[in-house]
Amino acid sequence: MSEHIITFNAGSSSIKFALFSVDAEGRLRRAAAGQVDGLGSNARLAAKAADGRVLHDGGLPAGPACGHGDALAAILALIQAAFPQLRFAAIGHRIVHGAARHSASTLIDDAVLASLHTLVPLAPLHLPNNIVGVEVTRRAFPGVPQVACFDTAFHRGGGFLGEAYALPRDYFEAGIRRYGFHGLSYEYVAGRLAELSPREAAGRVIVAHLGNGASMCALRGGRSIDTTMGFSALDGLPMGTRCGAIDPGVLLHLLQTHGYDAARLSDLLYKESGLKGLSGISHDLRALEASEDAHASEAITYFCARIRREAGALAASLGGIDALVFTGGIGENSARVRAAVLGGLDWLGIRFDPEAASEERGDRVISAPGSPASAWVIATDEEAMIARHALGLVRAAPPRVQAA
Repeated sequence: MSEHIITFNAGSSSIKFALFSVDAEGRLRRAAAGQVDGLGSNARLAAKAADGRVLHDGGLPAGPACGHGDALAAILALIQAAFPQLRFAAIGHRIVHGAARHSASTLIDDAVLASLHTLVPLAPLHLPNNIVGVEVTRRAFPGVPQVACFDTAFHRGGGFLGEAYALPRDYFEAGIRRYGFHGLSYEYVAGRLAELSPREAAGRVIVAHLGNGASMCALRGGRSIDTTMGFSALDGLPMGTRCGAIDPGVLLHLLQTHGYDAARLSDLLYKESGLKGLSGISHDLRALEASEDAHASEAITYFCARIRREAGALAASLGGIDALVFTGGIGENSARVRAAVLGGLDWLGIRFDPEAASEERGDRVISAPGSPASAWVIATDEEAMIARHALGLVRAAPPRVQAA
């Protein structure tokens, strides 16, 4: 019987999961994948086996308003029904924030789980849901190794200059630092680019992870040297509902003059801003692209302008670029955004090829032949990265006795 690894990637209102088989040589093959969307309001589960067989596409037993715990239980029940007699080698979890204490993926024991609870204030919308995933699967499979894969770990190692804010130094020692996020995505894309074009991957690369959450990262030789997100997942680019970089004086003004408290301010910055706030229509770029409302067009234009601005800053950190890679739901699927971004980056040496970048062509390389710097579209796979880390840890760890 082959071993399997299941991965969970829990967001604020969704859960992505994937099931991988592990062959005798340690190669991972995707057996199934799916996603729960609309948690807390209109929850739906869609899942398919690798052969295209639909495992589920519809509501959940707990009803449309079910939470993360209910959704996880439904996913586990679905997987066990579709793949009876599974033997799990490990269960991997994306953990959005590891702070200064977690700089690499790790096996989860009681001490690690307790540590995650103390980090909740650093990522209040995501970490509680990550923790629920760990707790539910630990109860369901008490003898199976659980692995935490931290989204911040890929950016660790920048030292004081890369991580400090210009605050009194005691705050840096207390953990108020630039951490960066989307590390699992950047790690996967860096490895994929190395397979596709080793020369570019060994050089200076900017990766734009564009989705409902969005950030950018400067890579040199496949390692993170700078990124747009900092202490929290609010910084940098505007996102679906998050504001991105903002003058802290605005926040003081809202607190002091408009009667905001911390809860109201958090709702504004995390849930009411970004594309949703700018357009007044939706956080979903697809809805904005389909809209004829001028505010929708302005929101998209603003988003693309900020991407170009951050690309310039990251290029300065790198001293120029050899390649720019688009990834994430928007980066992989929006030809309009890619064209708007690259149309303003010719000064970086990227000669954009509109035909290659069109939805009809959908080429992986979207720069023109002979362009001094290349532009790419590479699909990310955070679940595969989680599975690789989980397998590597359990293969390196001493044998464990599985509970009956």
